[in-house]
Amino acid sequence: MRIARWLDGADLGEGFVIGDRVVPFPNGLRVAQVLAQGLPAARLLFARVADEKGAALDSVRLLAPLIPASIRDFVAFEEHVEGVSAGVEGTSHVAPEWYEAPTFYFTNPHTVLGPGEEVRPPVTDRLDFELELAVVIGGVDGSDGRNLDATAARAHIFGYTIMNDWSARDLQAREMKVRLGPAKGKDFGLSLGPWIVTADEFEPFEDDEGFLEVRAEVRVNDELIGYDLLSNAGWPFPEFVAYASRNSRVVPGDVLGSGTVGNGGCLGELWGRNGALTPTPLSAGDVVRMSIEGIGELISPVGSQVRAPEIPHARARPRLRTREL
Repeated sequence: MRIARWLDGADLGEGFVIGDRVVPFPNGLRVAQVLAQGLPAARLLFARVADEKGAALDSVRLLAPLIPASIRDFVAFEEHVEGVSAGVEGTSHVAPEWYEAPTFYFTNPHTVLGPGEEVRPPVTDRLDFELELAVVIGGVDGSDGRNLDATAARAHIFGYTIMNDWSARDLQAREMKVRLGPAKGKDFGLSLGPWIVTADEFEPFEDDEGFLEVRAEVRVNDELIGYDLLSNAGWPFPEFVAYASRNSRVVPGDVLGSGTVGNGGCLGELWGRNGALTPTPLSAGDVVRMSIEGIGELISPVGSQVRAPEIPHARARPRLRTREL
């Protein structure tokens, strides 16, 4: 099953993509509600509308397939870490701690972009993309999404979508020297789409350890930049979900990015390996085209940069401990 959100003229639609048409959920349900009900309920909804005509897919404008409750982004591909660390830190290095757990950061659910939607980056000399597969969390009866093991976590994977975690590498490098982030190097835009494909459709791609042998590739202006198999991640996806729930909680509508695939899944990796800005950073007018086997294609044009108000520097402070009366 494929699940999407779209605009048909001024009308918002949410439902299934069936062949070359879009069909709304019954009873006016929204994607958030269907995710909360879980995958078994979604199958029943699909059966109710599978024969309905709906609207032609090419007559509507697809939106991001969900409004995320939160977005966690992992860094699960060793090859990506090797290359980007060389570009950002000046030397190729994978910290021993990387191997201990599938580390992630939280990013901004309020700047999500949909298929074909233009990204408007901040002022940057090193605009980059990141090719990722994202997990979409669904509801599971009898589970509150806390402290899951990998087996229980697997049931919470409702489906997958393509994720492009846009990155301003120069801003990212500066702020991470303060030992926090990434933040402003990332939170201006993140593209999702074109739809959610339910987890059952990926079962044929699973190897004996649960890794997904799915091909992902990215092109800029039709030039192939990178490609990889998702099975090169350090952990299978249920273990991402389990780790995210550790002493915490995952809820329906959460998005968990795999992290950038290796072998050119982003320009930053190639800059680190090449020792130069080759290929060139993205600029206005470029078109980034990502495809992942079993899902389809996410196309994202790059727009002009947006200059934000200037930031004042920190003020020197006297570090007084008492207030004069």
